[in-house]
Amino acid sequence: MLKIITVMLVASLLTGCGSIISRTVSGQGHGNQYYPGVQWDMRDSAWRYLTVLDLPFSLVFDTLLLPIDASHGPYE
Repeated sequence: MLKIITVMLVASLLTGCGSIISRTVSGQGHGNQYYPGVQWDMRDSAWRYLTVLDLPFSLVFDTLLLPIDASHGPYE
């Protein structure tokens, strides 16, 4: 039971992490772009299996921040 609670706690801490990292950590967002959290989650890295869990949350968070991202454009 403790293992299940620990896994659920860690999974909840990862929510939206791609969106936050891509916007706050310099060099991780690859410049200004639309849906940077989703693009950060989709990169090929050793953590790609964990970031798949974060992908739906990053998609929602990036969609909510889309008006802010659009005001910083134009992007490629």
